[in-house]
Amino acid sequence: MTGPLKLDRLDLRILSQLQKNGRITNVDLADAVGLSPSPCLIRVKRLEQAGYIVGYGAQLRLEKLGDTLTVFTEVTLSDHHREDFVRFETAIREVDEILECHLVSGGYDYLLRFCTRGVNHYQSVIEGLLERNIGIEKYFSFIVIKSPFVKNHYPIERLFPPSSDSPAA
Repeated sequence: MTGPLKLDRLDLRILSQLQKNGRITNVDLADAVGLSPSPCLIRVKRLEQAGYIVGYGAQLRLEKLGDTLTVFTEVTLSDHHREDFVRFETAIREVDEILECHLVSGGYDYLLRFCTRGVNHYQSVIEGLLERNIGIEKYFSFIVIKSPFVKNHYPIERLFPPSSDSPAA
């Protein structure tokens, strides 16, 4: 396929539905987006092949497995050369407890989200990072007390409304 795939409102609806329920049957998906099953399946396969859909997975309720601790950590690097950022990102990519890493603007360089068994586990992970000498100058930790809600899907149709030149399909 040459060039980026043009998405229309039906493609966006498909993406929206699949991110909320990756196990939805093709028949139910087709019904939810207003298509017949065969064209719907063709669109899903096309979206997969074009890389818009990169995988399917289960969303877990960790609290059913046991207690965990979520910690957001602001990290400031000692130096700010390209290789410093690359070294840091490469090193933390290997840490399973780090679920998210964001390079941000403002008073620090990175915002990380950790999931650990508790404070002691978190402290052990942080100390391990500091011992690796990956350029951390300072860090600040914010322990999550309660998460009233966490959304696991993006508002696709609000973020990417189809343009007027998109096919109505």
